[in-house]
Amino acid sequence: MYSQKIPAVLMLAVLIIAITAGCAQEPKPLISKAEVAEIVKTYEEARNSYNLDLLDNIFSPDVVVHDPGAPETIVGLSALKEYYHGSHAGIPDLKLTLDEYYISGDRIFWIWTFSGTHTDTLRGLPPTGSVVNFKGVAIDRIANGMIVEEWVYYDMLSLMKQLGFTLVPPKIEGEK
Repeated sequence: MYSQKIPAVLMLAVLIIAITAGCAQEPKPLISKAEVAEIVKTYEEARNSYNLDLLDNIFSPDVVVHDPGAPETIVGLSALKEYYHGSHAGIPDLKLTLDEYYISGDRIFWIWTFSGTHTDTLRGLPPTGSVVNFKGVAIDRIANGMIVEEWVYYDMLSLMKQLGFTLVPPKIEGEK
């Protein structure tokens, strides 16, 4: 009787181990480190030399970008270039460094640093002469070697404080 249960229990244990081991594995990268290195090099060069045409080599023409600084989702490479132009107009000495990156499946996770001096109008904000330096994160989805979607995260309040702006609470009705 025990001899019949041992193979069944053994098979069940092997199945559980196989399923558990399969679930614990990270997704295999669908993009190589060499491809990511080329994207990093191109992106930094495009932003730091203000040669936004280089972005054609790494972004899909119909890229979708979710950025907290944009009033709405940015759709298309030409719209992204226009958005980036606004950054360069307000902060002409803009310096962007891609500090670290991680690859998982079809995603690249970036940690970046942005710095520069606010010497001209920046997305409607008057020039303050303030130096800004802040970090953020971007998550890019890659398809066919191109960035097709991007989610950007950074602390907008911290950036506004660096520019010298303050947060004013709304006036409550009935308050004097």
